[in-house]
Amino acid sequence: MKIKEITNYLEEIAPLNYAEDFDNVGLLVGDANIDVSGVLVTLDTLEKVVEEAIEKNCNLIISFHPIIFGGLKKLTGKTYVERVVQKAIKNDIAIYAIHTALDNHKNGVNDQICNKLGLINREILVPQEGTIKKLTTYVPNENVEEVREALFTVGAGSIGNYNHCSFNIKGEGSFLPNENADPHTGQKGQLHLGEETQINITFVKHLESQVLKQLFKAHPYEEVAYEITSLHNKNQDIGIGMMGEFEKELPIEEAMKKIKSIFNTKSIRHSKFHQEKVKSIAVLGGSGAFAINNAIAKKADIYMTADMKYHDFYKAENKITLVDVGHYESEQYTKDLLCALLQKKFHNFAIVLSNINTNPIQYF
Repeated sequence: MKIKEITNYLEEIAPLNYAEDFDNVGLLVGDANIDVSGVLVTLDTLEKVVEEAIEKNCNLIISFHPIIFGGLKKLTGKTYVERVVQKAIKNDIAIYAIHTALDNHKNGVNDQICNKLGLINREILVPQEGTIKKLTTYVPNENVEEVREALFTVGAGSIGNYNHCSFNIKGEGSFLPNENADPHTGQKGQLHLGEETQINITFVKHLESQVLKQLFKAHPYEEVAYEITSLHNKNQDIGIGMMGEFEKELPIEEAMKKIKSIFNTKSIRHSKFHQEKVKSIAVLGGSGAFAINNAIAKKADIYMTADMKYHDFYKAENKITLVDVGHYESEQYTKDLLCALLQKKFHNFAIVLSNINTNPIQYF
C-alpha cells in the first residue's frame, strides 16, 4: 500500500479545500508513492514521536497539528521543528497533517468533543462561507435524465439530508455550427433551434473537477455550455465549532465538574457564572476566542474552548460562561478519532496510536 492511498482516503473524509487559509495541511514530509510499513497517529509530531515511529516500524505519521507551520528557511537542527524534519527525512518517515480540515468537518474534532460530553441537538457553530457552488448547463431534452444522473453520482445535488436535488427549466436553445464543427444535432452552416432544458444543480466546492468531468462525459454536445457560480449560502455541514445541549439542564457547578473530569484537567479558567443552571453549550477545540460572539449569538449557556486571553473573558458580559479547558485538553481525543477512521478503512493494516503525551503545558 502506498502512502497516497491512505492520505487520499483522509482527504475524502476531510478535504483539504476546507482547511483555514492560514493553515499548512497535507503531506509535509516524504514521498506519497512509497510503500507504507505502518502508520502512527499522534496529536503533535515531536522528536520523541518520530523515535516512537522508528521503534514501531511506522514510516507514516498522521498528525493532527502540522509540524511545519510557517516557511522553513534553514535545516540546521537549531529548533525542535528542524530537528523533527531532519530525523524524519534521515529515517524515511513521512509526516501528514490534517488540522483545520478536520476541524471544519461536521463529524470531526468538535463532534468528537460533543460525543465525550454526551451532547444532543448538534449544529455547527461557525458555518464556513464560500463552500457551495452552482452549476447551470443546457441539455437537449432527450439527454436530461442521463446528464442529471451522471452529476448525482459524484455528489452534486446534495443539500443537507436531501440528495438528487436540481431545478430544471425547459426552453429553446440556438447555435450555428461552422465548417469545423461536428454537431450532435443540426447542420453545418445552418442556424439550429432546438428544445433544451436548463439544469441548475449545487455542489460543494471540492467536487468541482469531478462534477465537470461527469458533465463533459455525459453531455452529448461537442461544446458544452455551462456556468459555475459561487454562492454566499452558509453550509450547514462544513464549519468550525459545534453547538449542542446536555440531555437535561445541569447546575453550573455540576457542568463544570463534568467538563473537568472528561477532559482530565487539573484546573479550568472561566468567566463569572452568569446563571445557576445550564443546558446549551458551544465547543471549539483549540484556540477559539474568535468565536465568542458566535456562541453568544447562538444563546449558548457555556462556551468551551482554549487559549483565551485576559481581555477575552470580559466579552462574556454576563451573557455566557466562558470556559478555557486548555488547548491540548480540548483536542486530546482527536487522535482517537483519526485512529478509528483509519482502522475502519484499513482494518488489516498496522494503525498505531501514539502513547506519547505531547502537551507542552505543565501544572504545579
